[in-house]
Amino acid sequence: MTREGLTRMTKVELVVRGADARAARELLSTSGASGYTAVSNVSGLGHHGYHEGRLLFNDEAVLDLLIAVMPEDRSDGLIAALRIFLSDKPGVMFVSETFVSRPEYFV
Repeated sequence: MTREGLTRMTKVELVVRGADARAARELLSTSGASGYTAVSNVSGLGHHGYHEGRLLFNDEAVLDLLIAVMPEDRSDGLIAALRIFLSDKPGVMFVSETFVSRPEYFV
């Protein structure tokens, strides 16, 4: 795979309870992300046990996955804010380097 012509960015992925998703989305919006992708009702096994998606009539007991991509120089503030956000609630954050073909979408 060639990365020629692509722009290096930072990708932040956040898995939180549905009850915390609204606050997490607001934090993403106010901390430098120009947008995000939200995937609701995800399933998974982790530190707090197994979580199954697609619970009927209960959007707070499920897990949500939020994905944001931004220029590297704007990611540090968001990462710091999310670390504080996650300090007293279940959830996990993944930070990785990624490359995009349309950098103007992320500024």
